[in-house]
Amino acid sequence: MTTIFDGRFTAHTDEPFVVFLIGMRINHFRAVRKWLSVSRAMSPMIAELQAHPAKGLLGMHAWAGWRQALIVQYWRSFEHLERFARDPDGTHHPEWRSFN
Repeated sequence: MTTIFDGRFTAHTDEPFVVFLIGMRINHFRAVRKWLSVSRAMSPMIAELQAHPAKGLLGMHAWAGWRQALIVQYWRSFEHLERFARDPDGTHHPEWRSFN
């Protein structure tokens, strides 16, 4: 059985790490073509990162509200984050190019 620890906790590390916040807010529900593709692209990226821990994602938390979604990601380094973002063979780079 899993033990539940009440309260707040912190972690200590001597290594640097990166906290990356990414999210979206839906301003107009009828503008589905603008926000649906962004929403659909996130799941494959997260699945790729969870399947390959060497890419540098240490952990993440996700929240969803009425008109917004937010993901807080913890990365091993900025270099790992940037390498994932710019990897032409990964799931992020094609979506990034399409969005921009």
